[in-house]
Amino acid sequence: QVQLVESGGGLVQPGGSLRLSCVVSGSIFNIDNMGWYRQAPGKRREWVASIGRDLSTNYADSIVKGRFTISRDSAKGSVYLQMNSLKPEDTAVYYCNAVVNTQPYWGQGTQVTVSS
Repeated sequence: QVQLVESGGGLVQPGGSLRLSCVVSGSIFNIDNMGWYRQAPGKRREWVASIGRDLSTNYADSIVKGRFTISRDSAKGSVYLQMNSLKPEDTAVYYCNAVVNTQPYWGQGTQVTVSS
């Protein structure tokens, strides 16, 4: 049974930073791509960043603009998202995604609120 659990969300002021974490349980040695998505109220879920098994990274440049960094620790089945220079428009529920044995799995999401 593959499960993803995110943590690290919260309330932060504009310009602040947060580090999101996601831990995968079950079949951690068969994880291919891992990534982060987000969904703001009333909007569709959108892709933010992804990282491959070879640690190659891709970002939604229109969103990230050099502010976010994705990383992973494959031995721990974990993926992280370091978010800096946060803006109110970054407010959303952030979801972790992992492809395990070609199947996509999702976490339950963690709320990020950027507000003064």
